[in-house]
Amino acid sequence: MAERTMSWLAGCRRLHRRYERKPEHFLAFTAIATSLINYRRLTK
Repeated sequence: MAERTMSWLAGCRRLHRRYERKPEHFLAFTAIATSLINYRRLTK
């Protein structure tokens, strides 16, 4: 299950490389990415 989640997150270009300097920003983008992934799965 963890491998699948990591591959889904790898599809988000913003998270592919860590551009943010603050860890709070990186965690925020991770939360946005997981929300978008879940939204797309629920709307199918």
